[in-house]
Amino acid sequence: MKKITLLLIATIFLISCEKSEKSTIEPTSNDDINYFIWKGLTNYYLWQKEVPDLVDDRFSGFDDLYTYFRGYSSPQDVFESLLKRPEDRFSWIVEDYIALENSFQGINLSNGMEFGLVRYKNGSSDVFGYVRYVVANSDAADKRIERGAIFNTIDGAQLTETNFNGLLFGNNTNYTVGFADFNDGNPTANTNSTSLLKTEIQENPIAVSKVITEGNQKTGYLLYNQFAKNYDGQLNAVFANFKAENVDQLIIDLRYNPGGSSTTATYLGSMVTGQFTGQLYSQEVWNDKVRNALPADRFINNFTNQIRNIDANGTVVLQESIHSLGLNKVYFIVSNGSASASELVINSLSSHINVRVVGKTTRGKQVGSITLYDSDDLQRSGNNLNPNHRYAMQPLVFEISNKDNVNYPNGIIPASANFPGIELGESYGNLGVLGERSDPLLSATLDYIATGAKTIFSKKNSYDFEEIYSSKLATPASDNMFVDIKK
Repeated sequence: MKKITLLLIATIFLISCEKSEKSTIEPTSNDDINYFIWKGLTNYYLWQKEVPDLVDDRFSGFDDLYTYFRGYSSPQDVFESLLKRPEDRFSWIVEDYIALENSFQGINLSNGMEFGLVRYKNGSSDVFGYVRYVVANSDAADKRIERGAIFNTIDGAQLTETNFNGLLFGNNTNYTVGFADFNDGNPTANTNSTSLLKTEIQENPIAVSKVITEGNQKTGYLLYNQFAKNYDGQLNAVFANFKAENVDQLIIDLRYNPGGSSTTATYLGSMVTGQFTGQLYSQEVWNDKVRNALPADRFINNFTNQIRNIDANGTVVLQESIHSLGLNKVYFIVSNGSASASELVINSLSSHINVRVVGKTTRGKQVGSITLYDSDDLQRSGNNLNPNHRYAMQPLVFEISNKDNVNYPNGIIPASANFPGIELGESYGNLGVLGERSDPLLSATLDYIATGAKTIFSKKNSYDFEEIYSSKLATPASDNMFVDIKK
């Protein structure tokens, strides 16, 4: 994927001038942050023209800008005031860009218990958690927490729609998990509990990769949980093994993958295929400022046969040939937790090969972002990076579609006209083992591959009520899709 060059688009009252030359007000740290927020959004925000306070000539000078934004109680409120809601569901700002950068690499403060949160079947405001998987080398792994465990209390308090955030994602680094019996979707507490400690851990997004042999057919299976660029080499090695094993079919399990690097998404699509090198994979639409400043080919992403990753200084950190399978059909397992770059891969491939989808409707995030920092050129490596704070923004700056200019803001729907497959949710009372036939979603997909039948699976314990949150969404990277930027 081509990298977007950051622009320094001068606003009317900022041309060739320092802040001190244009302001009679001595700026506070919050003034600096508010100016950074405004400058970044007025240059890059996808809906810049539609937000009155982001118009280039909105302020007559720094005094005007500082005074206006001092009317808000915090930088977060300033940022929120400049977004176009409800169209924009995904822009956010962070107080610590170090944590954000780490999260993009799979490094988070976590106890290693990855889970989803679901409302009780009885319609109450009570919530239960189910363990999706456990990250290796974490406290949850040491405590032998297993996939499929159900919990409904934290530190003795019943989880509800209003308290789960504070109990699970507050400042506490240690809490006691109270486990429960599933009880047909209305869990009842049992006597088991475990104290878990959050530490900084790094998760390998390649959770499971294996070749499943049944009869004369070999199926490659990949459970992939984040599009993290620092694992591109390992991802390529997985496909090298699939290629060496001469797999007949491929299942990519993205049910717990909230997104990540769109560059890695292009690489993954190229690994699945290989016969389309140089052809259009996806295309981006940015705001008028960016589009007018750059050539049209900067917004086109083509299939490639090379991984070429560089760091912030332009140094090549990985360059190697892609191991492509040359497939004409691929199967995806998805859920509402599949978002952004996950949806991008499915959508982009659907314009070129047969795509089959098993699971539940995906998140519906066809937009992406860049990370903006408080420096002269809004880059981490830019001049005059503000040393007085660590705020960074992750605003939506582009919409992305496949080669046919199609995307799915309401999510990719399995077993629909556009995506044949099977609609099937997680069986919370019977999750099985990831990568094994005991996992109902994988089992249904394997049977679908073998027979084409959709009625051979059971929906027992697979309910249609909504998951309200997950541990993945609580990370700084959350469900972000981003592009790489350079000067």
